[in-house]
Amino acid sequence: MSERFLVTGGNRLAGEVSVGGAKNSVLKLMAAALLVEGTTTITNCPDILDVPLMAEVLRGLGCEVVLDGAIARITTPAEPKYHADFPAVRQFRASVCVLGPLVARCRRAVVALPGGDAIGSRPLDMHQSGLRLLGAHTEIEHGCVVAQADELRGARIRLDFPSVGATENILMAAVLAAGETVIDNAAREPDIVDLCNMLIQMGAHISGAGTSTLIIHGGRKLTPTTHRVIGDRIVAATWGIAAAMTTGDVRVRGVNPKHLQLVLDKLRQAGAEVTFAEDGFRLVQHARPRAVNFATLPFPGFPTDLQPMAIGLAAVADGTSMITENVFEARFRFVEEMIRLGADARTDGHHAVVRGIPRLSSAPVWSSDIRAGAGLVLAGLVADGTTEVHDVYHIDRGYPNFVEQLQSLGADVVRADA
Repeated sequence: MSERFLVTGGNRLAGEVSVGGAKNSVLKLMAAALLVEGTTTITNCPDILDVPLMAEVLRGLGCEVVLDGAIARITTPAEPKYHADFPAVRQFRASVCVLGPLVARCRRAVVALPGGDAIGSRPLDMHQSGLRLLGAHTEIEHGCVVAQADELRGARIRLDFPSVGATENILMAAVLAAGETVIDNAAREPDIVDLCNMLIQMGAHISGAGTSTLIIHGGRKLTPTTHRVIGDRIVAATWGIAAAMTTGDVRVRGVNPKHLQLVLDKLRQAGAEVTFAEDGFRLVQHARPRAVNFATLPFPGFPTDLQPMAIGLAAVADGTSMITENVFEARFRFVEEMIRLGADARTDGHHAVVRGIPRLSSAPVWSSDIRAGAGLVLAGLVADGTTEVHDVYHIDRGYPNFVEQLQSLGADVVRADA
Protein backbone atom coordinates (compact mmCIF):
# COMPACT_ATOMS: atom_id res chain seq x y z
CA MET A 1 0.00 0.00 0.00
CA SER A 2 3.06 2.28 0.17
CA GLU A 3 3.79 2.10 -3.55
CA ARG A 4 3.28 4.83 -6.15
CA PHE A 5 3.46 5.15 -9.92
CA LEU A 6 5.78 7.66 -11.58
CA VAL A 7 4.25 8.73 -14.90
CA THR A 8 6.29 10.86 -17.28
CA GLY A 9 4.06 12.36 -19.95
CA GLY A 10 4.56 13.04 -23.61
CA ASN A 11 4.71 9.56 -25.15
CA ARG A 12 2.19 8.39 -27.75
CA LEU A 13 0.70 4.97 -26.99
CA ALA A 14 0.99 2.45 -29.82
CA GLY A 15 0.86 -1.32 -30.09
CA GLU A 16 -1.34 -4.20 -28.96
CA VAL A 17 -2.67 -5.10 -25.55
CA SER A 18 -4.74 -8.07 -24.33
CA VAL A 19 -7.54 -7.84 -21.80
CA GLY A 20 -8.16 -10.53 -19.16
CA GLY A 21 -11.38 -11.59 -17.48
CA ALA A 22 -13.78 -8.97 -16.16
CA LYS A 23 -13.31 -7.91 -12.55
CA ASN A 24 -17.02 -7.12 -12.29
CA SER A 25 -17.86 -10.66 -13.38
CA VAL A 26 -15.27 -13.04 -11.92
CA LEU A 27 -16.01 -12.25 -8.27
CA LYS A 28 -19.72 -13.02 -8.69
CA LEU A 29 -18.93 -16.24 -10.57
CA MET A 30 -16.71 -17.30 -7.69
CA ALA A 31 -19.56 -16.62 -5.25
CA ALA A 32 -21.94 -18.69 -7.40
CA ALA A 33 -19.79 -21.74 -6.64
CA LEU A 34 -21.39 -21.67 -3.17
CA LEU A 35 -24.67 -22.82 -4.73
CA VAL A 36 -23.49 -26.36 -5.42
CA GLU A 37 -21.45 -29.07 -3.71
CA GLY A 38 -18.32 -30.08 -5.60
CA THR A 39 -15.62 -28.37 -7.67
CA THR A 40 -16.44 -25.40 -9.89
CA THR A 41 -13.71 -24.26 -12.29
CA ILE A 42 -13.49 -20.68 -13.54
CA THR A 43 -11.04 -19.81 -16.32
CA ASN A 44 -9.74 -16.50 -17.71
CA CYS A 45 -9.55 -15.04 -14.18
CA PRO A 46 -7.79 -11.65 -14.14
CA ASP A 47 -4.55 -11.21 -12.19
CA ILE A 48 -5.94 -8.61 -9.77
CA LEU A 49 -5.92 -8.30 -5.98
CA ASP A 50 -9.67 -8.83 -5.60
CA VAL A 51 -9.51 -12.45 -6.84
CA PRO A 52 -7.35 -13.72 -3.93
CA LEU A 53 -9.44 -11.58 -1.58
CA MET A 54 -12.59 -13.36 -2.77
CA ALA A 55 -10.75 -16.66 -2.43
CA GLU A 56 -10.16 -15.82 1.24
CA VAL A 57 -13.86 -15.03 1.70
CA LEU A 58 -14.78 -18.44 0.25
CA ARG A 59 -12.16 -20.26 2.33
CA GLY A 60 -13.66 -18.66 5.40
CA LEU A 61 -16.98 -20.24 4.39
CA GLY A 62 -15.43 -23.72 4.25
CA CYS A 63 -14.50 -23.89 0.56
CA GLU A 64 -11.18 -25.11 -0.76
CA VAL A 65 -9.89 -22.62 -3.33
CA VAL A 66 -6.90 -23.19 -5.60
CA LEU A 67 -5.71 -20.28 -7.75
CA ASP A 68 -3.49 -21.42 -10.60
CA GLY A 69 -2.68 -18.54 -12.93
CA ALA A 70 -5.89 -17.61 -14.74
CA ILE A 71 -7.78 -20.63 -13.33
CA ALA A 72 -9.71 -20.78 -10.05
CA ARG A 73 -10.91 -24.14 -8.71
CA ILE A 74 -13.47 -23.84 -5.92
CA THR A 75 -14.55 -26.93 -4.03
CA THR A 76 -17.65 -26.27 -1.94
CA PRO A 77 -18.55 -28.66 0.89
CA ALA A 78 -21.94 -30.27 1.46
CA GLU A 79 -22.56 -27.86 4.33
CA PRO A 80 -20.81 -24.51 3.83
CA LYS A 81 -20.41 -22.14 6.73
CA TYR A 82 -22.79 -19.22 6.63
CA HIS A 83 -20.91 -16.59 8.67
CA ALA A 84 -18.78 -14.31 6.47
CA ASP A 85 -17.44 -11.98 9.15
CA PHE A 86 -13.70 -11.66 8.67
CA PRO A 87 -11.25 -9.03 7.37
CA ALA A 88 -11.40 -9.97 3.67
CA VAL A 89 -15.12 -9.13 3.48
CA ARG A 90 -14.52 -5.59 4.66
CA GLN A 91 -11.91 -4.81 2.02
CA PHE A 92 -14.02 -4.83 -1.13
CA ARG A 93 -17.61 -4.25 -2.09
CA ALA A 94 -18.17 -7.34 -4.21
CA SER A 95 -17.91 -9.58 -1.15
CA VAL A 96 -21.60 -8.89 -0.46
CA CYS A 97 -22.44 -11.13 -3.43
CA VAL A 98 -22.08 -14.19 -1.15
CA LEU A 99 -25.32 -13.13 0.60
CA GLY A 100 -27.75 -14.53 -1.98
CA PRO A 101 -25.98 -17.89 -2.45
CA LEU A 102 -25.65 -18.42 1.32
CA VAL A 103 -29.34 -17.72 1.99
CA ALA A 104 -30.28 -20.07 -0.86
CA ARG A 105 -27.92 -22.88 0.14
CA CYS A 106 -27.78 -22.63 3.94
CA ARG A 107 -31.10 -20.86 4.58
CA ARG A 108 -29.15 -18.37 6.68
CA ALA A 109 -26.33 -15.89 6.23
CA VAL A 110 -24.34 -13.46 8.30
CA VAL A 111 -22.24 -11.21 6.06
CA ALA A 112 -20.16 -8.30 7.33
CA LEU A 113 -21.05 -5.02 5.68
CA PRO A 114 -18.47 -4.63 2.93
CA GLY A 115 -15.92 -1.94 2.32
CA GLY A 116 -14.52 -0.98 -1.08
CA ASP A 117 -14.17 2.15 -3.17
CA ALA A 118 -15.04 5.60 -1.84
CA ILE A 119 -17.42 6.58 -4.64
CA GLY A 120 -20.62 7.25 -2.73
CA SER A 121 -23.47 5.56 -0.94
CA ARG A 122 -24.29 2.01 -2.07
CA PRO A 123 -26.90 0.75 0.39
CA LEU A 124 -28.12 -2.83 0.51
CA ASP A 125 -31.82 -1.96 0.71
CA MET A 126 -32.72 -3.56 -2.63
CA HIS A 127 -30.67 -6.68 -1.84
CA GLN A 128 -32.61 -7.12 1.40
CA SER A 129 -36.05 -6.27 0.03
CA GLY A 130 -35.62 -8.77 -2.81
CA LEU A 131 -34.59 -11.54 -0.43
CA ARG A 132 -37.53 -10.71 1.83
CA LEU A 133 -39.93 -11.14 -1.09
CA LEU A 134 -38.38 -14.59 -1.62
CA GLY A 135 -39.23 -15.44 2.00
CA ALA A 136 -36.12 -14.46 3.97
CA HIS A 137 -36.03 -12.31 7.08
CA THR A 138 -33.15 -9.80 6.93
CA GLU A 139 -31.81 -7.05 9.16
CA ILE A 140 -28.58 -5.27 10.04
CA GLU A 141 -27.04 -6.41 13.32
CA HIS A 142 -23.63 -5.50 14.76
CA GLY A 143 -22.25 -4.39 11.41
CA CYS A 144 -23.51 -7.47 9.52
CA VAL A 145 -26.38 -8.30 7.20
CA VAL A 146 -28.23 -11.15 8.91
CA ALA A 147 -30.66 -13.21 6.83
CA GLN A 148 -32.52 -16.46 7.44
CA ALA A 149 -35.40 -18.35 5.87
CA ASP A 150 -37.27 -21.58 6.52
CA GLU A 151 -37.74 -21.83 2.77
CA LEU A 152 -37.43 -19.62 -0.29
CA ARG A 153 -40.27 -19.36 -2.76
CA GLY A 154 -40.43 -17.57 -6.10
CA ALA A 155 -41.84 -14.05 -6.24
CA ARG A 156 -42.25 -11.06 -8.55
CA ILE A 157 -39.63 -8.48 -7.64
CA ARG A 158 -39.34 -5.00 -9.13
CA LEU A 159 -36.13 -3.12 -8.45
CA ASP A 160 -36.34 0.64 -7.89
CA PHE A 161 -33.06 0.97 -9.83
CA PRO A 162 -31.32 -1.59 -12.08
CA SER A 163 -28.69 -2.35 -9.45
CA VAL A 164 -26.11 -4.88 -10.60
CA GLY A 165 -25.38 -6.15 -7.09
CA ALA A 166 -29.03 -6.51 -6.10
CA THR A 167 -29.85 -8.27 -9.37
CA GLU A 168 -26.99 -10.74 -8.80
CA ASN A 169 -27.88 -11.55 -5.18
CA ILE A 170 -31.58 -12.02 -5.93
CA LEU A 171 -30.81 -14.07 -9.05
CA MET A 172 -28.50 -16.46 -7.19
CA ALA A 173 -31.02 -16.92 -4.38
CA ALA A 174 -33.86 -17.45 -6.85
CA VAL A 175 -32.23 -20.36 -8.69
CA LEU A 176 -32.66 -22.51 -5.56
CA ALA A 177 -36.06 -21.07 -4.54
CA ALA A 178 -39.17 -23.10 -5.28
CA GLY A 179 -41.26 -21.85 -8.20
CA GLU A 180 -40.93 -18.92 -10.57
CA THR A 181 -39.20 -15.64 -9.80
CA VAL A 182 -39.49 -12.59 -12.04
CA ILE A 183 -37.04 -9.71 -11.57
CA ASP A 184 -38.34 -6.54 -13.24
CA ASN A 185 -36.02 -3.60 -13.95
CA ALA A 186 -33.08 -5.98 -13.65
CA ALA A 187 -29.57 -4.87 -14.52
CA ARG A 188 -28.60 -5.64 -18.12
CA GLU A 189 -24.80 -5.48 -17.87
CA PRO A 190 -22.71 -8.10 -19.72
CA ASP A 191 -21.58 -9.27 -16.27
CA ILE A 192 -25.18 -10.23 -15.44
CA VAL A 193 -25.41 -12.17 -18.71
CA ASP A 194 -22.13 -13.92 -17.86
CA LEU A 195 -23.49 -14.97 -14.45
CA CYS A 196 -26.75 -16.18 -16.02
CA ASN A 197 -24.81 -18.25 -18.56
CA MET A 198 -22.77 -19.92 -15.82
CA LEU A 199 -25.89 -20.65 -13.74
CA ILE A 200 -27.58 -22.15 -16.83
CA GLN A 201 -24.52 -24.36 -17.37
CA MET A 202 -24.98 -25.51 -13.75
CA GLY A 203 -28.57 -26.52 -14.52
CA ALA A 204 -30.59 -23.40 -13.68
CA HIS A 205 -33.50 -22.34 -15.89
CA ILE A 206 -33.18 -18.60 -16.63
CA SER A 207 -34.59 -16.54 -19.48
CA GLY A 208 -34.29 -12.85 -20.31
CA ALA A 209 -30.56 -12.41 -19.68
CA GLY A 210 -29.48 -9.07 -21.14
CA THR A 211 -33.01 -7.63 -20.89
CA SER A 212 -34.71 -5.74 -18.06
CA THR A 213 -36.83 -8.79 -17.10
CA LEU A 214 -35.26 -11.99 -15.75
CA ILE A 215 -37.43 -15.08 -15.32
CA ILE A 216 -36.03 -17.85 -13.12
CA HIS A 217 -37.68 -21.23 -12.66
CA GLY A 218 -36.05 -22.26 -9.41
CA GLY A 219 -35.64 -25.39 -7.37
CA ARG A 220 -33.68 -27.37 -9.97
CA LYS A 221 -30.72 -29.50 -8.96
CA LEU A 222 -27.45 -27.77 -9.83
CA THR A 223 -24.13 -29.39 -10.64
CA PRO A 224 -20.60 -27.94 -10.79
CA THR A 225 -19.37 -26.59 -14.10
CA THR A 226 -16.42 -25.02 -15.89
CA HIS A 227 -16.93 -21.47 -17.11
CA ARG A 228 -14.78 -18.85 -18.87
CA VAL A 229 -15.04 -15.25 -17.66
CA ILE A 230 -15.92 -12.65 -20.30
CA GLY A 231 -13.32 -10.03 -21.21
CA ASP A 232 -13.16 -6.86 -19.11
CA ARG A 233 -14.90 -4.10 -21.04
CA ILE A 234 -13.84 -1.42 -18.52
CA VAL A 235 -10.15 -2.26 -18.85
CA ALA A 236 -10.53 -2.46 -22.64
CA ALA A 237 -12.20 0.95 -22.78
CA THR A 238 -9.48 2.39 -20.54
CA TRP A 239 -6.90 1.44 -23.18
CA GLY A 240 -9.09 2.94 -25.90
CA ILE A 241 -9.44 6.25 -24.05
CA ALA A 242 -5.70 6.26 -23.30
CA ALA A 243 -5.03 5.93 -27.03
CA ALA A 244 -7.40 8.81 -27.78
CA MET A 245 -5.82 11.05 -25.13
CA THR A 246 -2.27 10.45 -26.41
CA THR A 247 -3.19 10.58 -30.13
CA GLY A 248 -2.16 6.94 -30.23
CA ASP A 249 -2.79 3.76 -32.18
CA VAL A 250 -3.76 0.82 -29.97
CA ARG A 251 -5.29 -2.57 -30.79
CA VAL A 252 -7.19 -4.17 -27.89
CA ARG A 253 -7.85 -7.93 -27.82
CA GLY A 254 -9.83 -10.21 -25.53
CA VAL A 255 -13.14 -8.35 -25.31
CA ASN A 256 -16.48 -8.38 -27.13
CA PRO A 257 -16.66 -4.96 -28.84
CA LYS A 258 -20.47 -5.07 -28.68
CA HIS A 259 -20.10 -4.55 -24.91
CA LEU A 260 -18.50 -1.17 -25.69
CA GLN A 261 -20.77 0.15 -28.43
CA LEU A 262 -21.66 3.48 -26.80
CA VAL A 263 -18.16 4.09 -25.46
CA LEU A 264 -16.57 3.56 -28.86
CA ASP A 265 -19.24 5.73 -30.51
CA LYS A 266 -18.27 8.54 -28.10
CA LEU A 267 -14.61 8.12 -29.01
CA ARG A 268 -15.54 8.31 -32.68
CA GLN A 269 -17.29 11.61 -31.93
CA ALA A 270 -14.02 12.76 -30.35
CA GLY A 271 -12.29 12.14 -33.68
CA ALA A 272 -10.99 8.61 -33.27
CA GLU A 273 -10.93 6.05 -36.06
CA VAL A 274 -12.35 2.82 -34.59
CA THR A 275 -12.45 -0.55 -36.30
CA PHE A 276 -13.99 -3.70 -34.84
CA ALA A 277 -12.52 -7.18 -34.77
CA GLU A 278 -14.14 -10.38 -33.52
CA ASP A 279 -12.13 -10.28 -30.30
CA GLY A 280 -11.69 -6.53 -29.80
CA PHE A 281 -11.05 -3.27 -31.61
CA ARG A 282 -8.38 -0.91 -32.90
CA LEU A 283 -8.44 2.81 -32.10
CA VAL A 284 -6.37 5.42 -33.92
CA GLN A 285 -6.46 9.08 -32.91
CA HIS A 286 -4.88 11.25 -35.60
CA ALA A 287 -5.21 14.66 -33.90
CA ARG A 288 -6.13 16.28 -30.60
CA PRO A 289 -9.50 14.88 -29.50
CA ARG A 290 -12.64 16.97 -29.83
CA ALA A 291 -14.78 17.78 -26.79
CA VAL A 292 -17.67 15.34 -26.20
CA ASN A 293 -20.42 15.29 -23.55
CA PHE A 294 -20.87 12.19 -21.37
CA ALA A 295 -23.69 11.05 -19.06
CA THR A 296 -23.24 7.89 -17.00
CA LEU A 297 -26.13 5.42 -16.92
CA PRO A 298 -26.67 1.71 -16.32
CA PHE A 299 -25.85 -0.54 -19.30
CA PRO A 300 -26.24 -0.02 -22.21
CA GLY A 301 -25.46 3.57 -21.19
CA PHE A 302 -21.99 5.02 -20.59
CA PRO A 303 -20.44 3.16 -17.60
CA THR A 304 -19.91 5.08 -14.38
CA ASP A 305 -16.63 3.15 -14.04
CA LEU A 306 -15.32 5.10 -17.04
CA GLN A 307 -16.32 8.53 -15.80
CA PRO A 308 -12.80 9.41 -14.53
CA MET A 309 -11.34 8.50 -17.92
CA ALA A 310 -14.00 10.61 -19.65
CA ILE A 311 -12.96 13.58 -17.53
CA GLY A 312 -9.31 12.91 -18.40
CA LEU A 313 -10.18 12.91 -22.08
CA ALA A 314 -12.21 16.12 -21.69
CA ALA A 315 -9.32 17.79 -19.86
CA VAL A 316 -7.14 17.72 -22.99
CA ALA A 317 -9.87 17.91 -25.65
CA ASP A 318 -10.44 20.83 -27.97
CA GLY A 319 -13.52 22.57 -26.55
CA THR A 320 -15.77 22.31 -23.49
CA SER A 321 -17.36 19.07 -22.26
CA MET A 322 -20.11 18.41 -19.74
CA ILE A 323 -19.95 15.16 -17.79
CA THR A 324 -23.07 14.11 -15.85
CA GLU A 325 -22.83 11.46 -13.14
CA ASN A 326 -26.15 9.66 -12.62
CA VAL A 327 -25.02 6.62 -10.62
CA PHE A 328 -22.58 7.42 -7.77
CA GLU A 329 -22.77 10.85 -6.15
CA ALA A 330 -19.22 10.93 -4.76
CA ARG A 331 -17.39 9.95 -7.92
CA PHE A 332 -16.54 13.60 -8.70
CA ARG A 333 -14.03 13.56 -5.84
CA PHE A 334 -11.65 12.58 -8.62
CA VAL A 335 -11.98 16.07 -10.14
CA GLU A 336 -10.09 17.61 -7.21
CA GLU A 337 -7.05 15.56 -8.17
CA MET A 338 -7.42 16.49 -11.84
CA ILE A 339 -7.36 20.16 -10.86
CA ARG A 340 -3.98 19.51 -9.19
CA LEU A 341 -2.81 18.49 -12.67
CA GLY A 342 -3.98 21.77 -14.14
CA ALA A 343 -7.36 20.67 -15.51
CA ASP A 344 -9.88 23.49 -16.00
CA ALA A 345 -12.81 21.72 -14.35
CA ARG A 346 -15.72 22.74 -12.15
CA THR A 347 -18.39 20.57 -10.53
CA ASP A 348 -21.96 21.42 -9.55
CA GLY A 349 -23.99 18.59 -8.10
CA HIS A 350 -24.19 15.80 -10.66
CA HIS A 351 -22.44 17.81 -13.37
CA ALA A 352 -18.85 18.66 -14.22
CA VAL A 353 -17.85 21.21 -16.83
CA VAL A 354 -14.37 20.70 -18.27
CA ARG A 355 -12.66 23.14 -20.62
CA GLY A 356 -9.93 21.34 -22.45
CA ILE A 357 -6.33 22.55 -22.55
CA PRO A 358 -3.54 21.20 -24.79
CA ARG A 359 -1.47 19.69 -21.97
CA LEU A 360 -1.76 19.09 -18.23
CA SER A 361 1.02 19.77 -15.69
CA SER A 362 2.56 17.14 -13.43
CA ALA A 363 1.84 17.00 -9.69
CA PRO A 364 1.50 14.47 -6.86
CA VAL A 365 -2.03 13.01 -6.82
CA TRP A 366 -3.88 10.37 -4.79
CA SER A 367 -6.18 7.55 -5.93
CA SER A 368 -9.48 7.30 -4.07
CA ASP A 369 -10.73 4.22 -5.95
CA ILE A 370 -9.79 1.82 -8.75
CA ARG A 371 -11.08 3.89 -11.65
CA ALA A 372 -9.97 7.25 -10.28
CA GLY A 373 -6.46 5.84 -9.94
CA ALA A 374 -6.43 4.62 -13.54
CA GLY A 375 -7.83 7.96 -14.69
CA LEU A 376 -5.01 9.82 -12.92
CA VAL A 377 -2.39 7.64 -14.60
CA LEU A 378 -3.94 8.43 -17.99
CA ALA A 379 -3.88 12.12 -17.11
CA GLY A 380 -0.20 11.78 -16.25
CA LEU A 381 0.44 10.46 -19.75
CA VAL A 382 -0.59 13.86 -21.17
CA ALA A 383 1.07 16.06 -18.54
CA ASP A 384 4.47 17.70 -18.76
CA GLY A 385 7.05 16.38 -16.30
CA THR A 386 6.57 13.40 -13.97
CA THR A 387 3.29 12.83 -12.13
CA GLU A 388 3.33 10.85 -8.86
CA VAL A 389 0.21 8.73 -8.39
CA HIS A 390 -0.15 7.51 -4.80
CA ASP A 391 -2.33 4.77 -3.21
CA VAL A 392 -1.96 2.63 -6.30
CA TYR A 393 -3.14 -0.51 -4.49
CA HIS A 394 -6.59 0.63 -5.64
CA ILE A 395 -5.48 0.32 -9.27
CA ASP A 396 -4.03 -3.15 -8.63
CA ARG A 397 -7.49 -4.27 -7.49
CA GLY A 398 -8.88 -3.79 -10.99
CA TYR A 399 -6.09 -3.63 -13.58
CA PRO A 400 -3.77 -6.62 -14.14
CA ASN A 401 -0.13 -5.71 -14.82
CA PHE A 402 -1.13 -2.10 -15.41
CA VAL A 403 2.40 -0.68 -15.44
CA GLU A 404 3.79 -3.46 -17.62
CA GLN A 405 1.01 -3.12 -20.17
CA LEU A 406 1.45 0.64 -20.35
CA GLN A 407 5.18 0.17 -20.83
CA SER A 408 4.52 -2.28 -23.67
CA LEU A 409 2.56 0.48 -25.42
CA GLY A 410 5.41 2.95 -25.04
CA ALA A 411 4.40 4.81 -21.89
CA ASP A 412 7.07 6.05 -19.47
CA VAL A 413 5.62 4.60 -16.25
CA VAL A 414 7.39 2.90 -13.33
CA ARG A 415 6.33 1.52 -9.96
CA ALA A 416 8.27 2.80 -6.98
CA ASP A 417 8.14 2.86 -3.17
CA ALA A 418 6.32 5.84 -1.74
